[in-house]
Amino acid sequence: MKRRVLVVGGGVIGAATAYFLAARHGVRATVLERDPSYRHASSALSASSIRQQFSSEINIRLSQASLEFYRRIGDELAIDGARPDIGLTERGYLFLATAAGLDVLRANHAVQRACGANVSLLEPAALLARLPWLNADGIAAGSLGEGGEGWFDGYSVLQAFRRKAIALGAAFESANVECIECASGRVAGVSCADGRRFGADALLIAAGAWSAPLATQLGFDLPVRARKRDVFVLASPAELPGCPLVIDPSGVWFRPEGRGFIAGCPPRGDDIDDAPLEAIDHGLFDEVIWPALAHRVPAFDALRTTGAWAGYYEYNTFDQNGIVGPMPGRTDAFIGCGFSGHGIQQAPAVARGLAELIALGHYDSLDLAPLSPQRIIEARPLLERNVI
Repeated sequence: MKRRVLVVGGGVIGAATAYFLAARHGVRATVLERDPSYRHASSALSASSIRQQFSSEINIRLSQASLEFYRRIGDELAIDGARPDIGLTERGYLFLATAAGLDVLRANHAVQRACGANVSLLEPAALLARLPWLNADGIAAGSLGEGGEGWFDGYSVLQAFRRKAIALGAAFESANVECIECASGRVAGVSCADGRRFGADALLIAAGAWSAPLATQLGFDLPVRARKRDVFVLASPAELPGCPLVIDPSGVWFRPEGRGFIAGCPPRGDDIDDAPLEAIDHGLFDEVIWPALAHRVPAFDALRTTGAWAGYYEYNTFDQNGIVGPMPGRTDAFIGCGFSGHGIQQAPAVARGLAELIALGHYDSLDLAPLSPQRIIEARPLLERNVI
């Protein structure tokens, strides 16, 4: 068992892995985070939703296992009787499809049902009976999650994992790792910008969108970049009973949030790596999101934006799925990043698996081998049709 474990990156994957290492394996990791305020952290700026409506079994299984944890997070991460509350709201996802997308929707539905997901495939009449505020013009069918999908407070999740990991003996240090040190072909530690050095028997790179330069030092070209996504906060007098998170065929999505709604969509044109978070594309709302919302929900005719924020996807340019497991050719260095927008929803299951791999040398719960970095070396992309 590797006892001196360094985790580079204190976001939700790193913090959760430190928790599982301590809680399940008695390993007290040291977590190095360059931005302890989490001002730019993907975990803190995520829209924080969870779904089972993927097209690949591994992604469905990850979300199912993570949801089980999130449902009992108050018990799992309680400290001295104080139970974290992440505001988990299970209202489902609704994927809408035109005739052109119907075959894919049906194929995805078959995979989801085979995995036990509680998902209904509804024709327009059935959709309108359930959601009469919806305009089904141009819609051939919708896939609606009847349970096990929804949203939560991602920042509360991050902080709950961090606090519990510390309570179990993990150390969190404010440190900007610059160099990974090796001796006799094995990881020996890291050196930081302020001159400090931390020794290690095992290293986990979980630095999100900023993981690639570290992986390069160990000879692995990691295809993960920072890609900005804008989220708009909306106020509307619209009453939308039973409103799930809705994904329009245009790519625009929206869901309830507090007394209003939030919405977003993929960026316009080329995606610029590491664009400043303050550079909100307000034209994206005016020219793309607003027309789609007004068309799909007539009651959104009376709507205004009250705010906006942006966060980074740790975007995997290879196949938009998480990259999890031992770095190619190594048994002492591991990676956990590249989730391309669904990291926080899969964090509990991924972190549990990483902790098993680091402490035991193998997966003991859910086999995460389909996410192995080796698939990149072998040019075997993991196909996932439902990427938002």
